[in-house]
Amino acid sequence: MIACAVGVIIPTQALAVKLYGAGSLRDSLTEVAESFNDKYGIPVETRFGPSGLTREFIEQEFSETGKSADVFASADIENPQTLFEEGLSKPVVNFTSNRMTAVVRSGLGITSDNLLDFLLKPEIKVGTSTPIADPSGDYAWQIFDKTNQVKSGNSQILKNKALQLVGGNPNAPIVPNGKNNLVYFLEETKQADIFLSYYTSGKTAQAVEGGENLQIVELPDYLATKANYGLATLKNADPDGEKLAEYILSPDGQEILAKYGFSAPSTSVPEHQGAGGILLALGLTLILNKKQLMQSESQS
Repeated sequence: MIACAVGVIIPTQALAVKLYGAGSLRDSLTEVAESFNDKYGIPVETRFGPSGLTREFIEQEFSETGKSADVFASADIENPQTLFEEGLSKPVVNFTSNRMTAVVRSGLGITSDNLLDFLLKPEIKVGTSTPIADPSGDYAWQIFDKTNQVKSGNSQILKNKALQLVGGNPNAPIVPNGKNNLVYFLEETKQADIFLSYYTSGKTAQAVEGGENLQIVELPDYLATKANYGLATLKNADPDGEKLAEYILSPDGQEILAKYGFSAPSTSVPEHQGAGGILLALGLTLILNKKQLMQSESQS
């Protein structure tokens, strides 16, 4: 009452935008969220985990409360696309890309040329994420299927021996808090010799204590597997959620993602998304082209 009497305006605290993201985006999108908050004064509440399980959690929240997060950043296109087709999100945009690699413990002498031979050795333990629950597991299974080009039956051999050590497998070993998954399984416990994982995850593992000797082996061309990441603003999102999605797509957001090893998006959009998804993709293309043009002019 006193404040009203003297005409004092009391500023209201900005509500946090809710961002759900893939586990492989934890470090990069945390920095993007901090940068967004610094620029706009809008806090971001984050939740990271396997994209398949996160999509199911979003569906559950909508079913129970009619609302979920504001933005969903997935390690694939399929999970956010499912939400779009269910009427729970706006069209999906491919906002960044990654690639699968083999992260190898020290001392094995594995190269791209002999990688498949090592994967098939009975004594070599191969770690993966969990298919369906986590796109990284799905990508690993795609790699296994490609090995049938060399010899029929290879795929099933690899699927049978694969150890689903992360990504939502309820029977997976528990990784102690604060430990990097790849360092823990490859160097500390040696539960795996080779781990099929994202390039960005391998880089992160190499940068932490104990991971200095891990080797990132690129997949040979016939096994190469790209991971296109999808971004969607969810139904009933706060207007600031739209602003966060735009910031992730902006040159500032893309620059942060690139710092962590992510590559430029392909901007491909499923045709059945309609004009909305195409316009968003074209908008992203214009943003990236403008950034490249500015960089070229500054260097000339």
